[in-house]
Amino acid sequence: MALVGCGRISSKHVEAIEKNSRMLEPVAVCDIIEERAQKTADVIEKKLGRRPEVFTSYVDVLRRTDVDFVSIATPSGLHYEMTMQALEFGKHVLVEKPLALDTRHLKEIVETSKRKKLKVGVCHQNRFNPPIQELRKKIEDGSFGRLFHGTVSVRWNRNESYYKQDAWRGTWEHDGGVLMNQSIHGIDLLQWMLGEKPKRVLGLIKNMNHPYIPVEDLGIGIVEFESGCVGIIETTSNVFDRNLEEVLTIFGERGTVKVGGLAVNKILVWRFPNEEAHPFMDLPDPETVYGHGHVPLYEDFCRAILEDRKPYIDAQSASKAVEIVLAIYRSSLEKKWVEFPFEFSTLDMKEWKS
Repeated sequence: MALVGCGRISSKHVEAIEKNSRMLEPVAVCDIIEERAQKTADVIEKKLGRRPEVFTSYVDVLRRTDVDFVSIATPSGLHYEMTMQALEFGKHVLVEKPLALDTRHLKEIVETSKRKKLKVGVCHQNRFNPPIQELRKKIEDGSFGRLFHGTVSVRWNRNESYYKQDAWRGTWEHDGGVLMNQSIHGIDLLQWMLGEKPKRVLGLIKNMNHPYIPVEDLGIGIVEFESGCVGIIETTSNVFDRNLEEVLTIFGERGTVKVGGLAVNKILVWRFPNEEAHPFMDLPDPETVYGHGHVPLYEDFCRAILEDRKPYIDAQSASKAVEIVLAIYRSSLEKKWVEFPFEFSTLDMKEWKS
């Protein structure tokens, strides 16, 4: 495999590469800033005893015949183009969230991967969190009975220094705001638990505290699913003065579960008939909001290639959270419900004023 993009999130990919080194070999790392790629190669060499080749050209990486898949950890606005390039070169792709920033691009990636019989996995690593896996089991075995509604709250802090680190952050062209960047993991979990079939969305976004970026720092959404259950989304990057929590709560006919902590990593409430507690209520917070889900995510993706099956989080599944965010954007812009399916892009928000 080859790692493309050696910035902020790449350390989690390096961790996953190290922990899965029995299944994969990192033969190349790539970044337009050669120094970053060299540093990442240094770390991999120190951990695994062999040094991947360093590239500054993505196309040169794709030309290598020994690369089965690329992991794309570049700015959000490049994910679509780079995923499509890799597919055209016959490579499987594991790409960071969000998969794309345009509903049409999402569809194109899904259709191309199917046509070329290539795997596209997306880094929604929180699906692998042990408490989330426990919640998912209860969803799948019907323990909740009929699902009523669910909520996700992402209450974090992002200050001016965060946006000054890279020019692409907080732009409509390459990122989006708190919904698309910080909160898409939580939105993915919410829609995954509630059935993955949104029917319509009502949204409101505002920029309350970040005058130096054109995107939202507060995002609110209501999602009605085809099943009739409802999802409520509350996201902010304005929490004083550091990250507070990410909380997912699911309410059903015979069950209530609340998963929280710094990054949906511990069970806060676990209520079913004759079941009022869970061992995962005492789990510690991870060091960062990224958690440790990249390790099992990489393992699953490698096995998907070897066993010729769908990745646990494939392009079609990962498209849903992006579509919900884009629907919130469009709803806030047009001040009305947005019905699925629809077409929209973050670029359509360039005229938005809070």
